Amino acid sequence: MGNLQLFVACVAIWGSTWLVIKFQLGVVAPEASVAYRFLLASLLLFAYCRARGLRLRFSRRDQAWIVLQGLLMFGASYVLVYFAEQHLASGLVAVGYSASPLLGMLGLRLFFRTPMTARVAVGSLLGILGITLVFAPEVAKVGAAGPPMAGVVFTVLSVVLSSLGSVVAHRNNASGIPIWQNMAFGMLYGSGFAALLNVVAGNSFSFEATHAYVLSLLYLAVFGSILAFACFLTLIARIGAARASYVGVMVPVIALAVSAAFEDFHWQLLTWVGIAVAVTGNVLVLRNAAGRRSTSQPGRSRS
Repeated sequence: MGNLQLFVACVAIWGSTWLVIKFQLGVVAPEASVAYRFLLASLLLFAYCRARGLRLRFSRRDQAWIVLQGLLMFGASYVLVYFAEQHLASGLVAVGYSASPLLGMLGLRLFFRTPMTARVAVGSLLGILGITLVFAPEVAKVGAAGPPMAGVVFTVLSVVLSSLGSVVAHRNNASGIPIWQNMAFGMLYGSGFAALLNVVAGNSFSFEATHAYVLSLLYLAVFGSILAFACFLTLIARIGAARASYVGVMVPVIALAVSAAFEDFHWQLLTWVGIAVAVTGNVLVLRNAAGRRSTSQPGRSRS
């Protein structure tokens, strides 16, 4: 798949998962749902790695970095997302993730001294501005009613941890850790961390055997976890974490369309203006990414 195809796949899948997560809330504790989701995804990934004969042994140093990525990207950040959606509409939580590119660039600058080009910076800011315009009317409505601060805090913390996870993923790709094995172990560690949080919180490992819960769990595990993250981590390896993180800007656009179809969201002038601004930023960020790939070696592949 080309970079554009990978990008579109990430945006399309994750744009729908915000609403699907709502079907996971209720009877089962969020920590347990996250644990189930990534345990299932991890088992499927290990089966895939075994079938392909991919090497599953890594040095302790590499395993330590995979653990960190798993805790940040698949564990803590997703538990916080589920918490946030208990208090806020799924679209509003998606809006928070539009800050991911800027945070990703700051993280790369801080930890890897990666230069922030003017084009990427301006493109990311345009993306964030566009998404802000899209959701401004809804944010204003919630603000007038007094939004639950817990949901806002959970969203902010989740975005920060997810952005740090992307920075660690950038390091792992640059070190040559293969994507499929990285995901298999990372999701296993993330699932274990979520399960540990569930125990600490004193929750039971209940399971809701309904069509809505089971089907949403399967969708989130296979599409929202395996396929989307495979595309996303491949993008990180090809075009860098800063550009790949721009997925977080475009996902709310899809979440908006899903919300319009299923949550009675009404399109307004600011909606169209915001989408136009966000797409403009998208073009700036991703421009010449293919050319950059052909002149660089983003990471060695080890099986």
